[in-house]
Amino acid sequence: MTETTQTAPTLGVIGGSGFYQLLEEAEELTVDTPYGAPSDTIAVGTVAGRRVAFLPRHGRTHAHPPHRINYRANLWALRSLGVRQVLAPCAVGSLSRDHGPGAVVVPDQLVDRTSGRTQTFFEQGALHVPFADPYCPDGRGAVLKGAAAVGADAHDGGTMVVVEGPRFSTRAESQWYAAAGWSLVNMTGHPEAVLARELALCYTSVALVTDYDAGLDVGEGVQQDAVFEVFARNSARMREIVLETLRRLPEQRMCPCPGSLAGMDLPFELP
Repeated sequence: MTETTQTAPTLGVIGGSGFYQLLEEAEELTVDTPYGAPSDTIAVGTVAGRRVAFLPRHGRTHAHPPHRINYRANLWALRSLGVRQVLAPCAVGSLSRDHGPGAVVVPDQLVDRTSGRTQTFFEQGALHVPFADPYCPDGRGAVLKGAAAVGADAHDGGTMVVVEGPRFSTRAESQWYAAAGWSLVNMTGHPEAVLARELALCYTSVALVTDYDAGLDVGEGVQQDAVFEVFARNSARMREIVLETLRRLPEQRMCPCPGSLAGMDLPFELP
């Protein structure tokens, strides 16, 4: 790992589709992990006096599709640098007319519909992390306050269903998800959230709606170019929300996240 010359970062941001840069005057670090290389080099800089690490989830050239991202390496790399609180901006499709393109949603629940992804660090032993509430409550509160501070209307709560991808949903699948009461559809939120929990990290998703999913629309359905265009149009606002949230994350973690591994005999030493 390339050594950083300043204080270690305690805050991390994993940027999603269209969110490839966050920090100015950042130091670029190459980090090795037991699980291989993360998606890209990690930029480390300062926001409001606090050190922040930024990692583009897909790589800066969007080289890694959602089902091929090395999620374990990404989370391990951030923790090894000192990160303990993670914000995870992502692009999502809406399963509800209440959230149109451009809306920002702070989900509070997750449903996993992926398949074949490595979703745990625990390769041996009977270890079961609590995951009833997948997102950090203090992180969610900070996002909502941060969004309000920059004049953005962030919706509080919602269930994000994570699908395997890289294809978009059929109309029947989309209608099925909506009928179940889920509000957002995404391709990267799992296993990222559970891996963060297995490392006792605070993890908060910040979802930008880029489209109505296929079951809510007519015509050709979801198109990649349209998704990227909506995210690009809203990227400056998302960056403002993330930066303001970083300023509001608590310096002392009083949420349940740090204690998620309490009493467990881990098969490895945490970085």
